[in-house]
Amino acid sequence: MISLRHARVRYGPLEALHGVTLTAPAPGLTVLLGRNGSGRTTVLRALAGAVPLSGGAVVWDGADVTRMHAFERARRGLCLVPERRAVFGSLTVRENLDLTGADHTLYPQLEPLLARRAGTLSGGEQRMVALCRALSAHARVVLVDEPAQGMAPAVAARTYALLSSLDACVVLAEQRLPPALRGRRTFVYELRRGSVVFGGEAAEWAGRARDGGAAPPGG
Repeated sequence: MISLRHARVRYGPLEALHGVTLTAPAPGLTVLLGRNGSGRTTVLRALAGAVPLSGGAVVWDGADVTRMHAFERARRGLCLVPERRAVFGSLTVRENLDLTGADHTLYPQLEPLLARRAGTLSGGEQRMVALCRALSAHARVVLVDEPAQGMAPAVAARTYALLSSLDACVVLAEQRLPPALRGRRTFVYELRRGSVVFGGEAAEWAGRARDGGAAPPGG
């Protein structure tokens, strides 16, 4: 598993995370819910080592990796798919996939696009390229920011099915809980303004929202 313990992150004078504690199991699917500015993207970046902590710790399989560089975490099996700039735009789709030996058949829609430069693809198509690389990496921890952004509903449903099937610790950042995950065993953390306001099973979060205990993020 991978976790944050009382993690604080600052961007200049602004504190983006205020002592966040959360744990993502392995194997398993964890979803970070929150509106823009809630801190969910910063949580992913903190877990990946892309931003330093100003307080607290990152713990991976019982070891404190707070001071471990991002490239070292990647070598140990952590894969981050950011919301933006997740592909090499000047390379073709095939070249992007060949960099990691990714399997483009995970998304048949990419077959006719292999010779195109990745930077010319739509947002949803670029997400497919980035996710092919992550899904083929045999990573131990997979962190994905807005995995289905820009995708058609059927492609989005396939994306969540593929991510759910991984034998890994999978952490997704979303504005709202995807319908495709509501019937699966999923752990949810809801963030607001850099703090965790809920942690529990997705079914519990949904019931709480229906009863008025929490408003679904983004809606």
